[in-house]
Amino acid sequence: MGSYAPENLWAIIPVGGVARRLMPLTAEVSKACVRLANRPILEISLLCLARQGIRNFILGVKGYTNYKSLHDYFKEGIGFSARYGLSPRIHIKYQPNIEDLGSADSLRINLEYYDVTGPILVIQGDNIFDLDLTAFIDFHRRKGGLMSIGLKPIQAISDYGIAQVDENMRIHRFVEKPRMTEAPSNLANTGIYLFKPEIREILREEGVRRLMSRLGRLDFGQDLIPYLIETGREVYGYVLSESWYDVGTPERYLDAMYDILQGCLGCLKDFGGRVSEEARIWVQGDSPESIRRRERILDMMKKGSITLEGSVLIGRHCQIDEGASIKNSCIDNFTKIGSKARIEASAIMDRVTIGEGSEIHRSIVGRHVTIASEASKATIIEDLSVIGDDVKIEAGCHLSATKVFPHLRLPSGVYEHQTIQRALGFP
Repeated sequence: MGSYAPENLWAIIPVGGVARRLMPLTAEVSKACVRLANRPILEISLLCLARQGIRNFILGVKGYTNYKSLHDYFKEGIGFSARYGLSPRIHIKYQPNIEDLGSADSLRINLEYYDVTGPILVIQGDNIFDLDLTAFIDFHRRKGGLMSIGLKPIQAISDYGIAQVDENMRIHRFVEKPRMTEAPSNLANTGIYLFKPEIREILREEGVRRLMSRLGRLDFGQDLIPYLIETGREVYGYVLSESWYDVGTPERYLDAMYDILQGCLGCLKDFGGRVSEEARIWVQGDSPESIRRRERILDMMKKGSITLEGSVLIGRHCQIDEGASIKNSCIDNFTKIGSKARIEASAIMDRVTIGEGSEIHRSIVGRHVTIASEASKATIIEDLSVIGDDVKIEAGCHLSATKVFPHLRLPSGVYEHQTIQRALGFP
């Protein structure tokens, strides 16, 4: 495999922007660090690649929130390596304090700053995937092109860059987010790229500089890929047969969560603490304190005083009271669920308190949220509602398709198809 051996590859991950479609979860944290399956989204992709031998990663962070979130969690990669038993450990570097003009400009900056001279793998910080790295590399070397792009057949054509390929899988046309009537195919750009080292020289070309000057940006899909095709460079499309998820909206986030809990992601099939071979239920816990909590939950399951149905992941140090019901959901660490609460097809992040008789259906609840509820004033959250971090919801609230930004207090009432970004008045 030569220079394309995984340990010789540099994986560069541009992380920029404010992820508006996932607001309010991303109001104060990078989308790459939003928690999914009880860990940051990016951790899943790093794990997929690290387990296949990649050891060098550069996070192309742009802006304060992205840098702070990623650097404070991943640091240099030592803790990540220890957590998953990786030896030799991975090395994580960060984009220098230079503002880029887009994802492809981030690539240019980091190749120059870290003097990367070998082949480069690029992935996106907000996508989750199974990638057979050896097969992708073999395809790239066999075709001999400058760039290979991971493609996935999809239905939502207008949300992605779409490639038109010939019988040899060479891409002759690439259209970013076309209308349905203008799409050249249904093969979507997954944001997974493999480059020859020559891309570093191409990014220095006068044509690229003119493009950046004229547009004020240099993104992969809108700018660099069309430029490479138009200037005659060989760009090939590699069709992924494995799972790939864009978790950029609440709906897609929950769909990805469900599939992951169902075992559809090869690189993350077990979460630790599986209850039995027959049930897709995990109750995590390694320390003496969390094991005591775990044993209490398992005892209540056996007695039938709580119900866990379908695929359920429960984190460490969680408390679940009698009569609670959880179905096809993820409950993160240090969460407390009150008696007779019902949670279905939802993600509950860490340190959430859910009151007695609450109902949460197909929604996402951020970190450190308090949901008050009483038998006579039950709180209901449903229909793709998204609750930001540190929100306090009073008993008797009914939220449907509503977003609540962080640190707010929501008085009792009905909220439908709203986005609440400021404090509301109280009687």
